[in-house]
Parts: sequence; structure tokens; C-alpha cells
Amino acid sequence: MSATYKGKRILITGGLGFIGSNLAIKLVSLGAKVTLIDSLIPEYGGNLFNVKPIRGKIVINISDVRDSHSMDYLVQNQDIIFNLAGTLSHVDSMTDPFTDLEINCRSQLSILESCRRFNPEVKIIYAGTRNQYGKAKYLPVDEEHPQDPTDVNGINCIAGEFYHLLYYKVYKIRTSSLRLTNTFGPRHQMKHPRQGVLNWFIRQLLDGEKIELFGSGNQIRDINFVDDVVDAFLLTGLSEKVWGQVFNLGGSPTSLSDFVKLAIKIRGKGEFEIVKFPDDRKKIEIGDYIADYNKIVNTLGWKPKAGLEHGLRKTVQFYEKNKKYYW
Repeated sequence: MSATYKGKRILITGGLGFIGSNLAIKLVSLGAKVTLIDSLIPEYGGNLFNVKPIRGKIVINISDVRDSHSMDYLVQNQDIIFNLAGTLSHVDSMTDPFTDLEINCRSQLSILESCRRFNPEVKIIYAGTRNQYGKAKYLPVDEEHPQDPTDVNGINCIAGEFYHLLYYKVYKIRTSSLRLTNTFGPRHQMKHPRQGVLNWFIRQLLDGEKIELFGSGNQIRDINFVDDVVDAFLLTGLSEKVWGQVFNLGGSPTSLSDFVKLAIKIRGKGEFEIVKFPDDRKKIEIGDYIADYNKIVNTLGWKPKAGLEHGLRKTVQFYEKNKKYYW
């Protein structure tokens, strides 16, 4: 993979965030010329410490993807855009739906329009989400499963994805979408649980708090370690078989309680309790989710490689060492 990314000009939106920063570190190791754009809006997860290992080897532009003038400039001369900018919080999208609309819809159109006018030869890989499906009508969930979100965020992510697919159909701008499932690992923000509970469980564990599991605790999630997600983006960016298509990612179907029990085992101490669902979360809870990711296996040969225990050990060790930068 190094030979194919060597010298490539890469733009990552949301590049100081969780997946974006891990992707940037890998791309630099492969010899790519990487530019990151991030708004560093508090609470969204952007963190300059995330790219400490590659400072001086990347270009960082602190800007908002909703700013069309910035995007007009930044998309020029790029070979590939990994489009990871967006809000992820299901709860926030219900309490502040217009901000979610701005970032997950308007900003996506702004990026695509900038590309149409100033770099129509670029390749764009969009980060979709399993949240687009809502409550599963059957398991495992394949790409043909109806999209019926339980919250505003899911609806807006569908729109963002469809904009990308439309620009391929109409303008032949090469776009593809990866529908991500629950992802955990180093460099995830740890200040609140609204962008994913897996890393929040790890924070509670490291703080010596009793981990709270809502409902039964037996809800199944299809879990990916961030390194596997990075590999999926890299493979997609190199392929010519993916344009105008969507792909599920998937990994280890695990109950939340089993995830927590394994984290406690690795840490050597900790405890959890089952608590009642808060009303705001119960209304948008999706129930069990397991992805059918055969399409990306058959198209690109991607499979998750990191076992759950391996990923948890790396994540716990990272935050034990770097707690002050994330708490």
C-alpha cells in the first residue's frame, strides 16, 4: 500500500478528530502529503494532541467545512478527500437539529460543489454510519436494508451520503461511502458519551467509577477497532471498483455487557451496574445491530483484523498514558 499512497495529496475533513487523526498518522507513514481541516469546535472531538506523532509532517487548516471559500481553496490539487467531518451525536441532533442539519447536509453540499468547480478529478470517500438504518428489521443488516433512522442525525447522514452518490451519477465525481459501525480506540474524545458509549465506558473504568449500562446491557453492537476502520478507508481510496457505491463495515458482534466485562478484565479492576434508560436515549435506542459486510470483503478483500481484546488493551494503555490530554 505504501507505493500507491507515496506522494499522494490527501485532504482529511475532520482531520483532528478520532478516525481522521488515526488515518492521518497512517497516511504519513505511507508517504502521503496530508492536509487536515478541522473546526476544533468544542465538544466535537478535534484535538491537536491527536496528531502529535506527525506534527511538522502535515498541514493543518483550522476552518469550518461550512465555509465555502475555504473549501474552494482547500480541495484544489488534492488526489483524495477522506470526508470525515460531521456531527455524530444522536441526542444532540434531537435537541439542536439545525446545527446537525448545517454540518451533515449543507457542509456536504459545500464540499461537493467546491470539488465540482475546482477539482472534479478528485476521489471522495464519505464516512456514513449504521445509524442510517435505524432499528434493524432483520439481522445481519446488509446495504439493501431499509433506512429508517430513529433520530435527526441519521436522516441528515442519509442526505449527506446521497449527495455524494448523486454527484457521481450526475457529474462523475468519484465518490463512495463507508457506513461505519460502533468504533473505539485511541484518540476518541473522552469528555462526554454523546459520540459513542464504548470509549465512555473506558473513561468510567479508568476513573474508578461504576460503569452504567442502560436497559438490560445485553444490546448487541457490531464493534470495530479504529485501526481496522483506517484500513477500510485506505483500501477504498485505492480502488476503482467502489465509485457510486456504499459499503457496510462490521466486526465483532458483542453485547455491551460483554464489552464492559472484557475491559474490566484487562484493567484488572472495575464494576458495572444496570440502570434504567434515560427517556431521551430510550426514544432513539436502536436495539441489536449486526452488520453484513460481505460486500466490502468481496469487493476489496477487507476484513477486520484486530481482535476485541487486542483493541481494548491498546485503547486502555493509550488513555492511561495520555489521560491529561483527553479528560
